[in-house]
Amino acid sequence: MAQCITCGTELHPERAQKYSYCMAPECQEKNAKGLTMVAVGMNKAAEEIMVLDERTREDLASGKYRDQRRGSFGTSAAGPGPRPAPRTSGRPAAAARPRPKRPAPAPAPARRPWTTRQEKLALIYNEQGLRPAEIADKLGVSPYVASQIVLAARNRAKG
Repeated sequence: MAQCITCGTELHPERAQKYSYCMAPECQEKNAKGLTMVAVGMNKAAEEIMVLDERTREDLASGKYRDQRRGSFGTSAAGPGPRPAPRTSGRPAAAARPRPKRPAPAPAPARRPWTTRQEKLALIYNEQGLRPAEIADKLGVSPYVASQIVLAARNRAKG
């Protein structure tokens, strides 16, 4: 039977497969090693975070993860060169005709931060007499969003 390298306590067989120390706080503090994490991709919708091990270091060094805005990841290397100036027709600038202004595009409809399924459930819970805070707990959203779901669904039903 495996034993803790710090205190000598017998280790559970499943724990002994990965660890050489027990779950006692003093053994954890002495032997547990933290992981270094690195963000390799970030944007408004998602983040890609990885454990910084030897393989990830090699991938970063090889340029597998690069910042498209800068041309490379984690360095100050310049991105693609400056864009060439647009060609002119040879006429002087004063003689050029002004371009007609295009109308601004219509704003996209606001995206609902909930799913159709959440909306249906919220209506059912509301009909059962649950308060917005209770609906929010069941759906995993804030009470404000729960209220907005119910109000939006009611308004859609009226119209």
